[in-house]
Amino acid sequence: MYDKAKRQAFIAKAQKVYDILKVELEPRHEGAIVAIHPESGDHFLGKTLNDADQKAFAKYPDQWLYFVRIGSPEATLPLKTW
Repeated sequence: MYDKAKRQAFIAKAQKVYDILKVELEPRHEGAIVAIHPESGDHFLGKTLNDADQKAFAKYPDQWLYFVRIGSPEATLPLKTW
């Protein structure tokens, strides 16, 4: 994801999904990682980045997802599943 406009659009869409999910996720999963597939709204929880990635990879191999530390929305990372 090297095109700056595409990257910004991807991040904006993922942040909107997180804003919807955080009401449900933050009270019970603070500190965990959520991997978000912005196009579908699907999300995958894990205790670690690797846990969330493994769950996401099962459905979305080699696709870009947006990883967020729940409760710390500034701790984000767009990554391709591996």
